[in-house]
Amino acid sequence: MYDLNGKTVWVAGHKGMVGSAVVRRLASEDCKVVAAPRGELDLKRQTEVENFVAVMKPDAIIMAAAKVGGILANATYPVDFLYDNLMIEANIFAAAHENNVDRVLFLGSSCIYPKMAPQPIPESALLTGPLERTNECYAVAKITGIKMAQAYRQQYGRDYISAMPTNLYGPGDNYDLQSSHVIPALIRKAHEAKLISDKQITIWGTGTPRREFMHVDDCADALVFLLKNYSDHDHVNLGCGQDITILELTRMICRVVGFTGEIAHDHSRPDGTPRKLMSVDKLRTLGWAAKITLMEGIESVYHAFLNGSYTERR
Repeated sequence: MYDLNGKTVWVAGHKGMVGSAVVRRLASEDCKVVAAPRGELDLKRQTEVENFVAVMKPDAIIMAAAKVGGILANATYPVDFLYDNLMIEANIFAAAHENNVDRVLFLGSSCIYPKMAPQPIPESALLTGPLERTNECYAVAKITGIKMAQAYRQQYGRDYISAMPTNLYGPGDNYDLQSSHVIPALIRKAHEAKLISDKQITIWGTGTPRREFMHVDDCADALVFLLKNYSDHDHVNLGCGQDITILELTRMICRVVGFTGEIAHDHSRPDGTPRKLMSVDKLRTLGWAAKITLMEGIESVYHAFLNGSYTERR
Protein backbone atom coordinates (compact mmCIF):
# COMPACT_ATOMS: atom_id res chain seq x y z
CA MET A 1 0.00 0.00 0.00
CA TYR A 2 1.25 3.50 -0.89
CA ASP A 3 0.91 5.80 2.12
CA LEU A 4 -0.21 9.33 1.18
CA ASN A 5 0.34 10.73 4.66
CA GLY A 6 2.71 13.66 4.49
CA LYS A 7 3.23 13.26 0.74
CA THR A 8 3.14 15.96 -1.93
CA VAL A 9 0.92 15.08 -4.88
CA TRP A 10 0.92 16.98 -8.17
CA VAL A 11 -2.47 16.81 -9.88
CA ALA A 12 -1.69 17.66 -13.50
CA GLY A 13 -4.82 19.09 -15.11
CA HIS A 14 -6.30 20.20 -11.79
CA LYS A 15 -8.78 22.62 -13.40
CA GLY A 16 -10.35 20.00 -15.66
CA MET A 17 -13.38 17.93 -14.75
CA VAL A 18 -11.35 14.92 -13.61
CA GLY A 19 -8.48 16.88 -12.09
CA SER A 20 -10.76 19.07 -10.00
CA ALA A 21 -12.61 15.98 -8.76
CA VAL A 22 -9.27 14.42 -7.76
CA VAL A 23 -8.34 17.59 -5.87
CA ARG A 24 -11.66 17.44 -4.02
CA ARG A 25 -11.08 13.80 -3.17
CA LEU A 26 -7.51 14.36 -1.96
CA ALA A 27 -8.77 17.00 0.47
CA SER A 28 -9.74 14.12 2.78
CA GLU A 29 -6.21 12.69 2.68
CA ASP A 30 -3.29 13.87 4.81
CA CYS A 31 -1.27 15.08 1.84
CA LYS A 32 -0.27 18.32 0.14
CA VAL A 33 -1.69 18.95 -3.34
CA VAL A 34 0.31 21.09 -5.77
CA ALA A 35 -0.86 22.38 -9.13
CA ALA A 36 -0.10 25.00 -11.74
CA PRO A 37 -2.53 27.12 -13.79
CA ARG A 38 -2.37 26.56 -17.54
CA GLY A 39 -1.16 30.13 -18.04
CA GLU A 40 1.87 29.45 -15.86
CA LEU A 41 2.79 25.97 -17.07
CA ASP A 42 2.45 24.66 -20.63
CA LEU A 43 2.54 20.88 -20.32
CA LYS A 44 3.46 20.60 -23.99
CA ARG A 45 6.81 22.33 -23.27
CA GLN A 46 9.40 19.92 -21.94
CA THR A 47 11.60 22.50 -20.21
CA GLU A 48 8.67 24.07 -18.38
CA VAL A 49 7.48 20.70 -17.09
CA GLU A 50 10.98 19.66 -15.99
CA ASN A 51 11.50 22.96 -14.13
CA PHE A 52 8.12 22.69 -12.40
CA VAL A 53 8.76 19.15 -11.15
CA ALA A 54 12.30 20.06 -10.06
CA VAL A 55 11.00 22.97 -7.97
CA MET A 56 7.83 21.37 -6.53
CA LYS A 57 9.44 17.97 -5.87
CA PRO A 58 6.21 15.93 -5.77
CA ASP A 59 6.26 12.46 -4.28
CA ALA A 60 3.49 11.34 -6.62
CA ILE A 61 1.79 12.58 -9.78
CA ILE A 62 -1.76 12.00 -10.97
CA MET A 63 -1.78 12.69 -14.70
CA ALA A 64 -5.32 13.95 -15.35
CA ALA A 65 -4.26 16.54 -17.93
CA ALA A 66 -5.36 15.85 -21.51
CA LYS A 67 -6.98 17.36 -24.56
CA VAL A 68 -10.44 15.81 -24.64
CA GLY A 69 -13.63 16.13 -26.66
CA GLY A 70 -16.51 14.34 -28.32
CA ILE A 71 -16.85 12.74 -31.76
CA LEU A 72 -17.08 16.05 -33.63
CA ALA A 73 -14.03 17.56 -31.93
CA ASN A 74 -11.96 14.40 -32.51
CA ALA A 75 -12.92 14.29 -36.18
CA THR A 76 -12.22 18.00 -36.71
CA TYR A 77 -8.90 18.30 -34.86
CA PRO A 78 -7.09 14.93 -35.08
CA VAL A 79 -3.62 16.53 -35.04
CA ASP A 80 -4.40 18.41 -31.83
CA PHE A 81 -5.69 15.30 -30.09
CA LEU A 82 -2.65 13.29 -31.12
CA TYR A 83 0.12 15.86 -30.69
CA ASP A 84 -1.08 17.59 -27.53
CA ASN A 85 -1.70 14.37 -25.63
CA LEU A 86 1.58 12.78 -26.73
CA MET A 87 3.54 15.85 -25.60
CA ILE A 88 1.77 16.06 -22.24
CA GLU A 89 2.40 12.40 -21.47
CA ALA A 90 6.00 12.29 -22.65
CA ASN A 91 6.98 15.45 -20.80
CA ILE A 92 5.42 14.47 -17.47
CA PHE A 93 6.80 10.93 -17.51
CA ALA A 94 10.29 12.17 -18.43
CA ALA A 95 10.27 14.93 -15.81
CA ALA A 96 9.04 12.49 -13.16
CA HIS A 97 11.82 10.04 -13.94
CA GLU A 98 14.56 12.68 -14.13
CA ASN A 99 13.50 14.07 -10.75
CA ASN A 100 13.19 10.65 -9.11
CA VAL A 101 9.40 10.73 -8.70
CA ASP A 102 8.67 7.06 -8.17
CA ARG A 103 4.85 7.10 -8.19
CA VAL A 104 2.85 8.23 -11.25
CA LEU A 105 -0.76 7.41 -12.13
CA PHE A 106 -1.59 7.91 -15.82
CA LEU A 107 -5.22 8.45 -16.76
CA GLY A 108 -6.31 7.06 -20.12
CA SER A 109 -9.65 6.42 -21.80
CA SER A 110 -11.91 3.54 -22.78
CA CYS A 111 -11.40 4.48 -26.45
CA ILE A 112 -8.06 2.63 -26.33
CA TYR A 113 -9.90 -0.61 -27.04
CA PRO A 114 -10.74 -2.05 -30.49
CA LYS A 115 -14.03 -0.99 -32.04
CA MET A 116 -15.29 -4.58 -32.00
CA ALA A 117 -13.80 -5.64 -28.68
CA PRO A 118 -15.59 -8.34 -26.66
CA GLN A 119 -18.18 -7.02 -24.22
CA PRO A 120 -17.66 -6.29 -21.39
CA ILE A 121 -14.16 -5.24 -22.45
CA PRO A 122 -11.35 -6.83 -20.40
CA GLU A 123 -7.99 -5.13 -20.00
CA SER A 124 -6.49 -7.90 -22.15
CA ALA A 125 -8.39 -6.62 -25.23
CA LEU A 126 -5.86 -3.81 -25.72
CA LEU A 127 -4.22 -3.91 -29.19
CA THR A 128 -6.23 -6.92 -30.37
CA GLY A 129 -8.05 -5.18 -33.24
CA PRO A 130 -8.69 -1.95 -35.20
CA LEU A 131 -9.71 1.18 -33.29
CA GLU A 132 -12.85 3.25 -33.81
CA ARG A 133 -11.89 5.71 -36.57
CA THR A 134 -13.77 8.70 -35.14
CA ASN A 135 -11.36 9.03 -32.19
CA GLU A 136 -8.38 7.02 -33.41
CA CYS A 137 -5.76 9.74 -32.85
CA TYR A 138 -6.82 10.31 -29.27
CA ALA A 139 -6.83 6.57 -28.66
CA VAL A 140 -3.32 6.13 -30.10
CA ALA A 141 -2.04 8.87 -27.81
CA LYS A 142 -3.60 7.23 -24.76
CA ILE A 143 -2.26 3.79 -25.70
CA THR A 144 1.18 5.38 -25.91
CA GLY A 145 0.73 6.69 -22.36
CA ILE A 146 0.02 3.18 -21.11
CA LYS A 147 3.12 1.88 -22.86
CA MET A 148 5.23 4.70 -21.42
CA ALA A 149 4.19 3.79 -17.89
CA GLN A 150 5.00 0.14 -18.58
CA ALA A 151 8.33 1.00 -20.22
CA TYR A 152 9.50 3.11 -17.28
CA ARG A 153 8.52 0.28 -14.93
CA GLN A 154 10.38 -2.28 -17.07
CA GLN A 155 13.54 -0.29 -17.82
CA TYR A 156 13.96 1.76 -14.65
CA GLY A 157 11.83 0.01 -12.05
CA ARG A 158 9.52 3.01 -11.65
CA ASP A 159 6.22 2.46 -9.89
CA TYR A 160 4.11 3.96 -12.68
CA ILE A 161 0.55 2.71 -13.23
CA SER A 162 -2.36 3.40 -15.58
CA ALA A 163 -6.13 3.57 -15.20
CA MET A 164 -8.67 3.60 -18.03
CA PRO A 165 -12.00 5.23 -17.09
CA THR A 166 -15.20 4.80 -19.00
CA ASN A 167 -17.21 7.82 -20.24
CA LEU A 168 -17.21 10.43 -17.49
CA TYR A 169 -19.60 13.23 -16.57
CA GLY A 170 -20.06 15.54 -13.62
CA PRO A 171 -19.28 18.99 -12.17
CA GLY A 172 -17.11 21.12 -14.41
CA ASP A 173 -18.19 19.38 -17.62
CA ASN A 174 -18.02 21.07 -21.02
CA TYR A 175 -21.37 22.19 -22.47
CA ASP A 176 -20.05 23.54 -25.77
CA LEU A 177 -22.02 21.62 -28.42
CA GLN A 178 -19.03 21.69 -30.78
CA SER A 179 -16.72 19.83 -28.40
CA SER A 180 -18.74 18.29 -25.56
CA HIS A 181 -19.41 14.66 -24.77
CA VAL A 182 -22.86 13.13 -24.98
CA ILE A 183 -24.33 13.77 -21.50
CA PRO A 184 -23.57 17.51 -21.30
CA ALA A 185 -24.61 17.92 -24.95
CA LEU A 186 -27.96 16.24 -24.34
CA ILE A 187 -28.55 18.21 -21.13
CA ARG A 188 -27.98 21.47 -22.95
CA LYS A 189 -30.10 20.46 -25.95
CA ALA A 190 -33.03 19.35 -23.78
CA HIS A 191 -32.77 22.41 -21.53
CA GLU A 192 -32.70 24.89 -24.41
CA ALA A 193 -35.56 23.10 -26.16
CA LYS A 194 -37.63 23.31 -22.99
CA LEU A 195 -36.91 27.03 -22.61
CA ILE A 196 -38.25 27.86 -26.07
CA SER A 197 -41.03 25.24 -26.00
CA ASP A 198 -39.50 23.40 -28.95
CA LYS A 199 -41.30 20.25 -30.04
CA GLN A 200 -38.23 18.07 -30.58
CA ILE A 201 -34.53 17.58 -30.04
CA THR A 202 -32.22 15.72 -32.40
CA ILE A 203 -29.63 13.11 -31.50
CA TRP A 204 -26.88 11.69 -33.68
CA GLY A 205 -27.35 8.40 -35.48
CA THR A 206 -29.75 5.63 -34.54
CA GLY A 207 -29.56 5.94 -30.77
CA THR A 208 -28.86 2.21 -30.49
CA PRO A 209 -25.17 2.27 -29.44
CA ARG A 210 -24.72 1.30 -25.81
CA ARG A 211 -22.47 3.32 -23.52
CA GLU A 212 -21.33 3.18 -19.91
CA PHE A 213 -21.21 6.37 -17.85
CA MET A 214 -19.41 7.06 -14.58
CA HIS A 215 -19.73 10.11 -12.34
CA VAL A 216 -16.42 11.94 -12.08
CA ASP A 217 -16.49 11.87 -8.26
CA ASP A 218 -16.62 8.06 -8.40
CA CYS A 219 -13.71 8.15 -10.85
CA ALA A 220 -11.66 10.38 -8.53
CA ASP A 221 -12.30 8.06 -5.61
CA ALA A 222 -11.20 5.08 -7.71
CA LEU A 223 -8.03 6.89 -8.79
CA VAL A 224 -7.01 7.67 -5.22
CA PHE A 225 -7.81 4.08 -4.28
CA LEU A 226 -5.49 2.79 -7.02
CA LEU A 227 -2.76 5.25 -6.12
CA LYS A 228 -2.81 3.88 -2.59
CA ASN A 229 -3.42 0.19 -3.31
CA TYR A 230 -2.28 -0.85 -6.78
CA SER A 231 1.18 -1.49 -8.21
CA ASP A 232 1.51 -3.60 -11.34
CA HIS A 233 2.44 -3.57 -15.02
CA ASP A 234 -1.09 -3.80 -16.46
CA HIS A 235 -3.62 -0.98 -16.61
CA VAL A 236 -6.94 -1.11 -14.73
CA ASN A 237 -10.40 -0.35 -16.10
CA LEU A 238 -12.53 2.14 -14.17
CA GLY A 239 -16.28 1.90 -14.61
CA CYS A 240 -19.60 1.02 -13.03
CA GLY A 241 -20.22 -2.23 -14.95
CA GLN A 242 -23.56 -1.14 -16.50
CA ASP A 243 -24.44 0.43 -19.86
CA ILE A 244 -27.41 2.09 -21.54
CA THR A 245 -28.41 2.95 -25.13
CA ILE A 246 -28.03 6.55 -26.26
CA LEU A 247 -31.78 6.71 -26.85
CA GLU A 248 -32.51 5.46 -23.32
CA LEU A 249 -30.00 7.98 -21.98
CA THR A 250 -31.71 10.77 -23.93
CA ARG A 251 -35.10 9.82 -22.50
CA MET A 252 -33.64 9.77 -18.98
CA ILE A 253 -32.14 13.23 -19.44
CA CYS A 254 -35.40 14.57 -20.89
CA ARG A 255 -37.25 13.33 -17.80
CA VAL A 256 -34.75 15.01 -15.47
CA VAL A 257 -34.79 18.27 -17.44
CA GLY A 258 -38.56 18.25 -17.93
CA PHE A 259 -38.54 18.29 -21.73
CA THR A 260 -41.61 16.51 -23.10
CA GLY A 261 -41.08 16.83 -26.87
CA GLU A 262 -40.07 14.25 -29.43
CA ILE A 263 -36.61 12.77 -30.00
CA ALA A 264 -35.54 12.91 -33.67
CA HIS A 265 -32.55 11.19 -35.28
CA ASP A 266 -29.90 12.65 -37.59
CA HIS A 267 -28.93 9.56 -39.58
CA SER A 268 -26.21 11.48 -41.44
CA ARG A 269 -24.18 11.47 -38.22
CA PRO A 270 -22.11 8.45 -37.11
CA ASP A 271 -23.09 6.08 -34.33
CA GLY A 272 -19.50 5.29 -33.40
CA THR A 273 -18.68 2.03 -31.64
CA PRO A 274 -21.80 -0.20 -31.33
CA ARG A 275 -21.19 -0.98 -27.67
CA LYS A 276 -18.59 0.00 -25.13
CA LEU A 277 -18.93 -1.56 -21.69
CA MET A 278 -15.75 -2.22 -19.78
CA SER A 279 -15.17 -5.16 -17.51
CA VAL A 280 -14.58 -3.97 -13.96
CA ASP A 281 -13.86 -7.40 -12.51
CA LYS A 282 -10.25 -6.47 -11.82
CA LEU A 283 -11.20 -3.26 -10.01
CA ARG A 284 -13.83 -5.03 -7.92
CA THR A 285 -11.37 -7.77 -7.02
CA LEU A 286 -9.04 -5.06 -5.75
CA GLY A 287 -11.85 -3.88 -3.49
CA TRP A 288 -13.51 -0.88 -5.15
CA ALA A 289 -16.97 -0.36 -6.74
CA ALA A 290 -18.88 2.69 -8.01
CA LYS A 291 -21.50 4.23 -5.72
CA ILE A 292 -23.34 6.93 -7.72
CA THR A 293 -26.21 5.69 -9.94
CA LEU A 294 -26.69 7.24 -13.38
CA MET A 295 -30.04 8.81 -12.47
CA GLU A 296 -28.63 10.27 -9.26
CA GLY A 297 -25.64 11.59 -11.14
CA ILE A 298 -27.65 13.23 -13.93
CA GLU A 299 -30.00 14.86 -11.41
CA SER A 300 -27.06 16.34 -9.49
CA VAL A 301 -25.33 17.48 -12.69
CA TYR A 302 -28.46 19.19 -14.01
CA HIS A 303 -28.90 20.96 -10.68
CA ALA A 304 -25.31 22.24 -10.93
CA PHE A 305 -25.91 23.19 -14.58
CA LEU A 306 -28.85 25.38 -13.57
CA ASN A 307 -26.77 27.00 -10.85
CA GLY A 308 -23.88 28.25 -12.92
CA SER A 309 -22.41 25.87 -15.46
CA TYR A 310 -24.85 26.80 -18.21
CA THR A 311 -24.23 30.54 -18.12
CA GLU A 312 -20.47 30.02 -17.88
CA ARG A 313 -20.24 27.56 -20.76
CA ARG A 314 -22.77 29.04 -23.16
